[in-house]
Amino acid sequence: MLLGAIVASVVATVGLFAFARVQWPAFNSSNVLQAVTTVGQVVTLAGIASSVLLVRLHRAGRFATLLSWASLSGFVTVTLGLPLAATKLYLHGISVDQEFRTEYLTRLTDSAALRDMTYADLPPYYPAGWFWVGGRVANLLGMDGWEAFKPYAIGSLAVAAVVALVLWSNLIRHDLAIVVSLASAALVLAHGSPEPYSAVIALLIGPALVLAWGGLHRIDGRGGWGAVIGTGLFLGLAATFYSLYLGVAAFAITLLALLAVTLRIRAQKSWKAAIDPLVRLIVIAAVSGVLALTVWLPYLLKVVQGSPATSGTALHYLPEAGAQLPLPMIEFSLTGALCLLGTLWLVARASSSRRAQALGVGVVAIYLWSLMSMTFTVLGSTLLSFRLEPVLIVLLGTAGVFGFIEFAGWLVLATSDSPRVKGAVLVIGVLAGLSFVQNIPQFLSSDIAVAYTDTDGDGNRADQRPPGAAAYYAELDEIISAQIPRDRDDTVVLTADTSFLSYYPYLGFQALTSHYSNPLANFAKRAQVIADWSELETSDQMVAALDASPWRAPDTFVFRQGPDGYTLRLAEDVYPNDPNVRRYTVTFSKDLFDDPRFTVSETGPFVVVSRS
Repeated sequence: MLLGAIVASVVATVGLFAFARVQWPAFNSSNVLQAVTTVGQVVTLAGIASSVLLVRLHRAGRFATLLSWASLSGFVTVTLGLPLAATKLYLHGISVDQEFRTEYLTRLTDSAALRDMTYADLPPYYPAGWFWVGGRVANLLGMDGWEAFKPYAIGSLAVAAVVALVLWSNLIRHDLAIVVSLASAALVLAHGSPEPYSAVIALLIGPALVLAWGGLHRIDGRGGWGAVIGTGLFLGLAATFYSLYLGVAAFAITLLALLAVTLRIRAQKSWKAAIDPLVRLIVIAAVSGVLALTVWLPYLLKVVQGSPATSGTALHYLPEAGAQLPLPMIEFSLTGALCLLGTLWLVARASSSRRAQALGVGVVAIYLWSLMSMTFTVLGSTLLSFRLEPVLIVLLGTAGVFGFIEFAGWLVLATSDSPRVKGAVLVIGVLAGLSFVQNIPQFLSSDIAVAYTDTDGDGNRADQRPPGAAAYYAELDEIISAQIPRDRDDTVVLTADTSFLSYYPYLGFQALTSHYSNPLANFAKRAQVIADWSELETSDQMVAALDASPWRAPDTFVFRQGPDGYTLRLAEDVYPNDPNVRRYTVTFSKDLFDDPRFTVSETGPFVVVSRS
């Protein structure tokens, strides 16, 4: 895995560096990048096909392994890197969810300390693993966090694809592992890549479930402890990367353990037979728990020490997709066909294939989670089941690859090993695969378009059109640095333009929305305090209110110019409504800051007010 990760990192680095050397037209205004992407995909797929052929011929085994690693990581790099080659931003630019993710990476690029992405003096609530590693990489390379987000996201997906291949290669035939890993990578890129840190876990969850089943289901009670430890390490990684996928993976592995208990009791006719699988499950939990503490311990200590916290609103979101069971196997598409084939294979092989059992339990776990999520709406929350669809597609798609290969084997056998049938099956598989992968950029076209239309940290839009208000962020930074001459990460800024915090590592007084806010920060109370400040009438009242703030008060305000004063556009949670966020504006009188104790500067649409 380490060697594979190194190879993938080198391939991604070289590829992205090469792409950046060329002056490309924007993806959303030209078909050039799509054309070059297709060429790159064909080249990398040819490399993967060659590695499969070498493995089947039992020739040049080490070279075939290296070729498969390089080709698979090259496929990921080309498929995402080339469509984004003319922009410095990743999929979905710096908008909405990507805004707080970039802010998190910027915070951990500025410092290796585990700190909340926005608030002063708070440990992180969202798992920091993926962002911490990315921050250290960016810091080592001397890059700003926002600028490192794209190459790091693509590189981490390339590494995860190769690590998944290595894991699959230790669980199934090597040639089959290469094909399955390619299919899984293609499905994740198409359906999960805008959220790269969760996509990494989605790539690994299939082989991890097979590994877990091998460690838990041991009829004789012997061996399998390596698989148990490996499963614990996977869950620990998930805990440091993405809590939701940790939850569903742990749920699936618990179901596997209960199934193992049932089978052991039935085989040995004794309740004592349940002890061994349950002990193995406890060991998995212990290993994952120790690894999870590397990012969760600071937050847990803060809670134990009695810091006031709210329940948080991270689970307050119910789009239409979360109100229905996902059924990708009935969609009229290549993904739907593959998932349908996977569904049939899981049912047909449920009693005879350990792979089918592990993947099938994973699929069942997702559907049970979805039903629980919909049930939880009665209690005023959800389990965000709509975000599990990429994992479901990957599990069913992986099963679909196994089903296609077995079906092809039956067909060839039924036709007396006819070379024509073999050739026809191979052509169908290759054409279907090529058709799917070359359309991945089109699946992601809206996310790619935002990467070209958003204004980056240099104040430019990659589509060469006039930039937005973020073009003034560099001037804001200069003004704040002049007015508050201390480190950015020791300066609290209150602004509704929170993407400013994504580009510069200032601390914030209020987060983008409550859904991305640390429960220890008391988002709703902060919002009320801001509203109360806006109703003050004199500078003395304003200074006194800032001094009496229950949290560290803003050193600087970044307002927008309004017709009646200085404005901040804030947000509140309105779940169960969809959309779940309501925007509202508070206006501060200019007279509040007409005092020597405040310094007021203007640039573009912004007004910067700092305490002198």
